[in-house]
Amino acid sequence: MSTDAETFDLEPCLERVRVGDQQAARDLVEHLYPQVIRIVRGRLPRRLDEEDLAQEVFLKMFSRLEQYRADMPFSHWVARIAVTTCIDQLRKQQRRPELRWADLSETEATLLDVATPDPKQPDIAEVTAARDLLEKLLGQLKPDDRLVLELLDVERHSIAEISEMTGWATALVKVRAFRARRKLHKLFIKLESEERT
Repeated sequence: MSTDAETFDLEPCLERVRVGDQQAARDLVEHLYPQVIRIVRGRLPRRLDEEDLAQEVFLKMFSRLEQYRADMPFSHWVARIAVTTCIDQLRKQQRRPELRWADLSETEATLLDVATPDPKQPDIAEVTAARDLLEKLLGQLKPDDRLVLELLDVERHSIAEISEMTGWATALVKVRAFRARRKLHKLFIKLESEERT
C-alpha cells in the first residue's frame, strides 16, 4: 500500500488495522509519522527523546482505535492524542525552579538588556539567544499555558484549530492565551528588573 499523503486510502487501512493486519498498521504509522513528529518536536519536554514520545503517541492511537467514531478527521483525532501526550509528559516533569537572571547565558542576558526594537538585521547569535530565552521563559509556564502560546503565537494556528487539536472550547483557548501572555510578560519584567538591581 502506498502511504503517499495524496493517494493514501485511510478507511480501508483502518479496517485492515482493526482486524490485525500488521502491514496496514505499519502503513498507517508511516502515513501519520510526519504529522506526529512535527507536533512532538514543537512541544518536546526537555530531556525526552522525540522518537520515544512519538512511539507513545502511536501506542495510544492503536490502543484507542476502537474509540474513533469518525466525527472528526482521523488526522485531527491523532493530533489531539499527540498534543495531550505531550501535555501529560510536561506535567510529569518536575516543576522547574524559578528562572533568575543568573540562570541566563551572557548572550541571553545581553539580549534581555537591550530588548528594544533595533532596525538592523539581528545576527544568528541574537536570534538563537532570543529563541533560547523564549524557551526558558515558556518553560516557567504551566504546560497548558505554554502549549496555547506555542500553538497560537509560534506556530500561528487559529483559535478554531487549537480548539479542535486540544478539545478545549474556543472561549477557553482565548482566555488561556490571554492569561498565559500576561504571565509571560510578568516573567520578562521580573527578569528585566533583576538585571537593573
